[in-house]
Amino acid sequence: MHGRPRKSLKQEDEAALSAKAEKLRSLQSQFLVNHHNHIYSKEALDLSAKLLEINPECYTAWNYRKLAVQYNLSNSESNSDSDSAASIFDQELKLVENALRKNFKSYGAWHHRKWVLSKGHSSIDNELRLLNGFQKADPRNFHAWNYRRFVTAVMKRSDEDELKYTEDVIGDNFSNYSAWHNRSVLLSDLFKRKAEGFFPKEKVLREEYEHVHNAIFTDPDDQSGWFYHLWLIDQTVKNDTPLLVSSWPSHGSNITLNENNYLHDCGLSLLNSTLSDTRTLPVILYFNQAVEGINSSTVAVKSEVLQEDLVWKPLSTNNSSTAQIWVAYLNLNNTELQLSKTYSIEITIGHSMGIVSSNGYHYGDPSQITFKLCVQTAFKEPVEGQCAKLTSWKDNDFQKIDNFEESHSTVSADHRIPTTSNWCMEEIDEEITNFRDLLSDCKIGKLTLARLLTALDLLSPQHDKRKYHTEEVLKLYTDLMKLDPTHSLYYKDEHSLVLLQQITSSGESLLPHCHYYKNATETNTSYICLRLQNLSLSRMGSIQNLLWVQMLDLSHNELRSIEGLEAMQLLSCINLSHNKFGSFTALGPLRLLKSLKVLNISYNELGSHSIDTRRYLCSSPLAHTEVFAWDRFEILCGSFSATKFWEAFLIFESLNLMDLNITGNAVADENFTSFIVKVLPTLKWLNGEELS
Repeated sequence: MHGRPRKSLKQEDEAALSAKAEKLRSLQSQFLVNHHNHIYSKEALDLSAKLLEINPECYTAWNYRKLAVQYNLSNSESNSDSDSAASIFDQELKLVENALRKNFKSYGAWHHRKWVLSKGHSSIDNELRLLNGFQKADPRNFHAWNYRRFVTAVMKRSDEDELKYTEDVIGDNFSNYSAWHNRSVLLSDLFKRKAEGFFPKEKVLREEYEHVHNAIFTDPDDQSGWFYHLWLIDQTVKNDTPLLVSSWPSHGSNITLNENNYLHDCGLSLLNSTLSDTRTLPVILYFNQAVEGINSSTVAVKSEVLQEDLVWKPLSTNNSSTAQIWVAYLNLNNTELQLSKTYSIEITIGHSMGIVSSNGYHYGDPSQITFKLCVQTAFKEPVEGQCAKLTSWKDNDFQKIDNFEESHSTVSADHRIPTTSNWCMEEIDEEITNFRDLLSDCKIGKLTLARLLTALDLLSPQHDKRKYHTEEVLKLYTDLMKLDPTHSLYYKDEHSLVLLQQITSSGESLLPHCHYYKNATETNTSYICLRLQNLSLSRMGSIQNLLWVQMLDLSHNELRSIEGLEAMQLLSCINLSHNKFGSFTALGPLRLLKSLKVLNISYNELGSHSIDTRRYLCSSPLAHTEVFAWDRFEILCGSFSATKFWEAFLIFESLNLMDLNITGNAVADENFTSFIVKVLPTLKWLNGEELS
């Protein structure tokens, strides 16, 4: 552990360990008998204490002690013994202290001590003295630091005093990661409270940069200071207040609905979208962080096409009430829309209080989105059966776009971090100058430089792209993959995020990747297919810039998940073939895409890896269990092996796919394809063949 070589045991050591193990087994057996029979006598408690002093990691024994305390307290209260409660809890504190001297990294022991003190019968005055002893033995013991935060909160000790304490500890040894971490926790709270001397935070952050420089430049190979420096970068760049960074429809856009389900060319524009086969229009709000409180009180929608208040839902794969993306569906089925008439829709966000981030910050930038909606007939009647044609992803089925009508960005809102002064850019720029000298052999120095350059680009004015450092950042991550292969997957993910930000930042950079799809009738549709194939992408990002996409080609990459793709509510066709998806769970975001009709997941690794199916069986609030339609699943499964199809059923049951390709996956045998046909009654094409 931690780079220490394992030594082989001597014969006498093995004998001693065997004797110790036998004694421990005997104690555990006697203890479990007492526990199962609810015996809380003095002898039984002494036995559990002896067990915990030998093995403090026995969680069951700590829980038994809690039950014993509650039992003895109830008896002492009936006997009106006023001193017995304090005596009982003091015994528990002494036991915990003895256990911690055996192993001061025992989770169970620290948790039990917290539980005892939270009951309010014990003095807390002794706790800091005890902590000082343990922290001298191991200054980086994060259990002790975590407990220290609990104790200081109970004592109402000021954050300023604790900040001074961390400074003293770091002064003794700047390699103390736990002390640096505690410092970040304290400063975060002081910034949030806008405590005197800590707001605005510019002066404090400048001093913290100077502080951490002493550690980094003394020993560049020690990671403690680097992690704190990363936190400082985040504090410099991020905006605590929730902001709307993107939306669909975007402000100023024109949306055309075709009633006869046929798409036609309405102009080479990313702001002007044409939708077919829909009378339900998604409205998407994309924030810079997860928020709650999106409802008709905080988001006002005005339009003559609106018959009732919109119902806003968080787009989250874990059923959370807090999400970064929120969606509502404008139902036009009951609205008499006149052909060729333009309707205006106005959305006002944050006009009243109620939108709050998960960190407790309120939405601070009321904004407005206005777009136009038009219902229009097609230029000509669609060919009969056209909607059921097989979708092809071959190069000759796409036509390159030469130019867009608009030169502006596809992003609907300025997602650069708003600042009131230049101190952020100046500070990041100064840090870049400092760290360029540490590049030669320092891996974390290269990584920090990449993060600093990315932060500087984020802070730079959007129109000034000449100062962007994207190419340098991409090269740094490429170098890191070679220099540090152990963490190559992380560097590859970061490389993918930077590359996608570069591609999606403007219409000009998107243009080489945008193509018209030519359908089976050889007629150009108004689908703009975004082709991001063969880019070695391992992770998706910049989704806020892609909300307009209806057709997406991500084939021939290295994707293992599509986290975030659920925001792309207009997606009708997606090609995920030739990637590295190892399970259907990795495709979870697809469940939230109501418009999805065409899905190609051929030539992945589906079925090649074992999966954990316990979440479908064990109903527990601590397990991420799924709402599972057991009755329908059992009927569809029939005589097939149920465990093989659980994941697939969970993903596909809510979809209305017409075209699915699963060729080239280990899971795609005859039984599985038969099962999928039953799960998807809307399916017209499977693996490139038309279903009868």
